[in-house]
Amino acid sequence: MKTDAIFRIFSMTKPVASVAVMMLAEEGKIDVMAPVAQYLPEFKDVKVGVEKTDPATGKPTLSLEAPLRPMTVQDLLRHTSGLVYGPFGNTLVHQEYNKANLFDNGQTLAEFVTKISKLPLAHQPGTVWEYGMSVDVLGRIVEVVSGMPFDRFLEERITKPLGMPDTAFYLTAAQAPRVVEPQVDAATGKRPQFGEVADFTREKAKFFSGGGGLLSTASDYARFCQMLVNGGELNGVRLLSPKTLAVMTSDQLPPGAARVGMLVATQDLSPLPELGQSFGLGFAVRTDVGHTAVSGSVGDAFWAGAAGTYFWIDPQEKLYAVMMLQMPFVPAGHYRRAMREMVYGALVR
Repeated sequence: MKTDAIFRIFSMTKPVASVAVMMLAEEGKIDVMAPVAQYLPEFKDVKVGVEKTDPATGKPTLSLEAPLRPMTVQDLLRHTSGLVYGPFGNTLVHQEYNKANLFDNGQTLAEFVTKISKLPLAHQPGTVWEYGMSVDVLGRIVEVVSGMPFDRFLEERITKPLGMPDTAFYLTAAQAPRVVEPQVDAATGKRPQFGEVADFTREKAKFFSGGGGLLSTASDYARFCQMLVNGGELNGVRLLSPKTLAVMTSDQLPPGAARVGMLVATQDLSPLPELGQSFGLGFAVRTDVGHTAVSGSVGDAFWAGAAGTYFWIDPQEKLYAVMMLQMPFVPAGHYRRAMREMVYGALVR
C-alpha cells in the first residue's frame, strides 16, 4: 500500500456534496428550506407511494397520494425526502426504484433526475429517515444553481482550493495504476467487485453521483476533514463559516421521525436515539456520550463508504480520523470500531 493509493470512497462523497450545497446556501443561491421543485421543476407533481392490500386478491398494491408538504432541500441533506435506495428494501416502492436503472453510469444528472422524479416517494417528506438517493439529486441542484457541471463545481470550488488533486469522479491515465483493489476473499477465491478501474475514466464518466461517485486518497480526504475541524477553513482557504458547519453537524432529524431502511447493515453508523446518534446535513452526528459502547464525543460527525472507507471529525478534541480500505462494508465495521477505540484510547491528559 502506497501513501498515494486511490480508493473508491462511495458514500464519503456525500459530505463533500453537502458542503457544496451549503456553500451555495451561504451565498444566498440555495434556500435550504425551499421545496426541491423550486430548483428542479420535475419534482412538482411527485407523489407518495402507499402500500394497500387489494381485498379481492389479498396482494399489496401501490396507491399514489399527494405529499402533505413539499420535499425540501433540507430533506435531501438529512435523508428525510422519501427518496430511497432500491436495493435496501423490498417494498413496492423499492421495487420501482430497482426497475428504473437509477445507477446507470451512462446517464447525466439531468437524465437521472428525470427518471427519479417520476417514481413515488417511499414516505411523506420529513417523517422518516431512510438512506437513499437524495444527495444525487442535490448534485443536480448544484448544477442548476451554479450553471456548471457538478464535477467542475467540486473541482473549482472545493478540491482544487483545498489541494486535493486525486479526488474526482474519474481518473487520468497516470492515476489509474494507483487505484486500490480489494484482497481476494478466501471463502470464494475472488475479489469483491466495487467497480472496474476502466470505468473511472473521463471519457466514460457521465453520472457524477453526489451520493457515491468520488475517488480519493487518504491525504486528500484528510485535508477535507481538517477543513471541517478548523470550522470551514484550511491554509487560508475558507469554504464555509463555523456557524454553518455547526448547523450541519447538529441533530437535524424531526422529533418523532422514524428511522428505517438499512439499519442492520449500517450497524454503528445508524442515526438511532438508542445509539446516542442522529443525522445532520450530510453526516451522522453523535448526540449523547451514552447509549453506544463506541468511543467518541458529543458533536462528532462521521460517515463511511460501501467499500469500507470511514472518517469522523471531533470538534471537541480538535481531531479527525480517516480510514481507507477496500472491503465489503459489513465486515469493515470491525475495523471502524477498532480504529475509534485505538484513537480515543491514545488521548490522555
